[in-house]
Amino acid sequence: MEASCLSFSTKLKTVIDALPSEGVDVADIRDVFGQEGLMLLTAFLTIPFMIPVSIPGASTVFGAVILLIGFSRISGRNLWLPKRIGQRRIPTDKLRTCLHQGLAFFDRLEQLACPCRLKWFVSNGFPNTLNNLSLVAGAILLMAPFGLIPFSNTLPALALLFLAIGSLQQEGLCVLIGHLANFLTIAYFAFLIGGGSLLVHGLFEYLSRVPA
Repeated sequence: MEASCLSFSTKLKTVIDALPSEGVDVADIRDVFGQEGLMLLTAFLTIPFMIPVSIPGASTVFGAVILLIGFSRISGRNLWLPKRIGQRRIPTDKLRTCLHQGLAFFDRLEQLACPCRLKWFVSNGFPNTLNNLSLVAGAILLMAPFGLIPFSNTLPALALLFLAIGSLQQEGLCVLIGHLANFLTIAYFAFLIGGGSLLVHGLFEYLSRVPA
């Protein structure tokens, strides 16, 4: 079967199985996909966050890479990685385990996608610019310091995954779901910040009433 006929999940499995055993640099992951596969790389980087427990610190590093992918798509330039991010080494055993577990979700999502559905939402011009901006927003949300809170990485990763698959398969409905997931993430983070502020305020009020 020709490489161009392979499904996205099959291509991702091939990359996962080819990861070196001693560890992999972020720059090496980028080089495997090349400049033409930036959205496929985006989908790949979201997979570890489809399971309840992800690799510690991965959301910051992977989110930064996706952020740069978003900027490169907006500017029309090749993807550039700062040396500090590019040389960040990820343990292969942990990465491969997370990716294989997350691929089950990716397989199901790929089966639901219908190429060219609502194609206007993935067309050039304003829709494409809006989608790239949403990609940047999702990456920033993925990097937010809420990693220990349930769904704080999963929600923005879902947004990025839907945006990536929508772009890869020209699937407008997937793109719309990606935008919605971004809005849900923002609402969830606002709830966390607002709830935390009320909790701290109430604690200070309680302490102020306690006799010295």
